[in-house]
Amino acid sequence: MKTHKNPIFLTILLLLFFTNGIAQSPTLHPKNEFRAVWIATVVNIDWPKKGTDSVSKQKADYLELLDTYKKLNYNAVIVQIRSVGDAFYPTQLAPWSRFLTGKEGKAPDPYYDALQWMITEAHTRGFEFHAWLNPYRATMDYNTQILSSEHDYFKHPEWMIKYGGKIYYNPALPEVQAHLLNVVNEVVTNYDIDAIHFDDYFYPYRIPGEAFNDSASYSKYGNGMKLEDWRRSNVNTFVKDVAVAIKKNKPWVQFGISPFGVWRNKSVDPKGSDTEAGQTNYDDLFADPLAWMDQKWIDYIIPQLYWSIDHPKASYAKLLRWWSENSKNTAIYIGNSSYKVNTDSDKKWNNPNEIPNQIDLTRTYKNVQGNAFFSAKSFVNKNQSVTTLLAQNQYKYPALTTVVPAAIKKNEVVPVVQAAFSNEIASGFQIVYPTGSKMRYAVIYGSAANAKIDVNDSSHIIDKVALIENLETLQIFVPTYKLHKNKTCAVTFIDYYGNESDPTFINVAEH
Repeated sequence: MKTHKNPIFLTILLLLFFTNGIAQSPTLHPKNEFRAVWIATVVNIDWPKKGTDSVSKQKADYLELLDTYKKLNYNAVIVQIRSVGDAFYPTQLAPWSRFLTGKEGKAPDPYYDALQWMITEAHTRGFEFHAWLNPYRATMDYNTQILSSEHDYFKHPEWMIKYGGKIYYNPALPEVQAHLLNVVNEVVTNYDIDAIHFDDYFYPYRIPGEAFNDSASYSKYGNGMKLEDWRRSNVNTFVKDVAVAIKKNKPWVQFGISPFGVWRNKSVDPKGSDTEAGQTNYDDLFADPLAWMDQKWIDYIIPQLYWSIDHPKASYAKLLRWWSENSKNTAIYIGNSSYKVNTDSDKKWNNPNEIPNQIDLTRTYKNVQGNAFFSAKSFVNKNQSVTTLLAQNQYKYPALTTVVPAAIKKNEVVPVVQAAFSNEIASGFQIVYPTGSKMRYAVIYGSAANAKIDVNDSSHIIDKVALIENLETLQIFVPTYKLHKNKTCAVTFIDYYGNESDPTFINVAEH
């Protein structure tokens, strides 16, 4: 690994290593690590580049995103499929998104189910697909003329609250919660996703001098609670109901949330972080991630730590430690702000080592098992000084995603190999499709000529191949040069929960 050029980072790293019981020496190339990127569709941040782009261009641009992050050895995409009461898939519950077709309510032409296509292409490349929904935001502005007549703003105006230049669903209304739950259920039922994902937008961020007008709902449903506690209860109820519904429908589908990076400041609550955040989850967004984890409603959490390592008011290092010490019952990943590279007033983001250093620091905490990056366009044909560092160091080798705590179990389904072959160009083998079991991928391992294959070594991962259902057998091909002279490899199965089976070893030269 290249030497870190940031002395402050080294000082922090050493202090954490010697003073924090959770911290440990960073793993150079972990075999299991969550490496995700957010693909934002709202106002065409990442994809599609324009809602008026042709379907063929949209598809080419999406595949460019996937292929870029595949080369960087990422393993999950978090794709926004509902941002403002709209949809990137056919449904009676919301109109087609204008960010996909240029006009809200208009279907793609030529027609295709964008969500289904995106999932298939992601799985084909070995990515988990996390379906990202913004449940409460209904519009990006007050220009309702651009909305479809099928938008909930027109169908249910009584659900809506105007605030800060946007329109929101009222989180307090039982009928709103039921409707949004139906939205989630439909996606989980109809699509082969790996997770449902919410970001940091619950009650809207506070705007000085403006009140969120839910007084009528509070009078009707407040039941004597303080306003702040009542709002948090509304969010908690919805989070709980979503969690229960997902697991009842498809128990392997994860539920993850990416909250704002500060729960509470220590100045307000001794349990809070040593930060001076202007807004916080608990006090301003009425979101309580600690309660979600305590009640085991979520499978993973990705706090958005969108600051530099030694930021004076919200230090990445301090917040990383705080979340490590205050998270439980879930997988913990960290959200990183790749969008700030070379664009932020904090000049620390001009240092190409900032993101690599943040990953290294994250890896010093044994209970934090990966990172997610906002957003996808940050590393596509730009910021190559950063991506080169990642490709040569932190993300040099592939990694498999982690298994969330509640889903860890023994995968007893071991691959059965029927035939193998090898020539100068390609080697391959045929495995029996594991009928009756939920297996998503086959992972292929190989090693150098004189080294024994080690399925715990990330440098031995050759490829991750999606299993196609309804096939009796599956042909797997590997470039012969990747098997070196000994022509041996190993194959495992990954189930829908992410658990890996024991390996089956193969000598293709003997077949």
